[in-house]
Amino acid sequence: MKLPSLAQIKKELSHLSEDDLIALLMDTAKFTTDNKQFLFFKVYGRENPGFFQEMVEEELQQAFENANLDHAHFAKKSAQAIRRKLNKYLKFTKDKTIQIELIGFFCRGLKENGYLDFKHPVIGNLYQLQLNKIQKLISGLHEDLQYDYQSVLEELMDIEYQVRSTK
Repeated sequence: MKLPSLAQIKKELSHLSEDDLIALLMDTAKFTTDNKQFLFFKVYGRENPGFFQEMVEEELQQAFENANLDHAHFAKKSAQAIRRKLNKYLKFTKDKTIQIELIGFFCRGLKENGYLDFKHPVIGNLYQLQLNKIQKLISGLHEDLQYDYQSVLEELMDIEYQVRSTK
């Protein structure tokens, strides 16, 4: 079975009544918790754009607190799991500034919770990949915003440099 394009689906949706659209959205939200979360953030986050960021930061902070840091292997697995959660939420927003803030929050969480102290190569590479993401996002922003967020990137790069220099 070949699925229709998004343009075709959008065209068909434009012919549906409001009640049919609501029913369709409710059915879609019942399939996975990701769909339900996405719909929740889109509906409740319209008036308050910071709402989404606050909710994600709260969930990531909780994941950092519940992580197992008894051994480098467990720390690596926990960091990867938190990064997967972050990536899932990054797909929910197209706002590059919120994405930069969330990735920065994740990187600071790695440092503050002691993940970088393990000096595990996977954790170090994961941190570096996040810095590269921030750099790429910053390059797509307006010049004024680039200047503002460049300091965030430099702060996170200083953290990486401090960790690498203590090896």
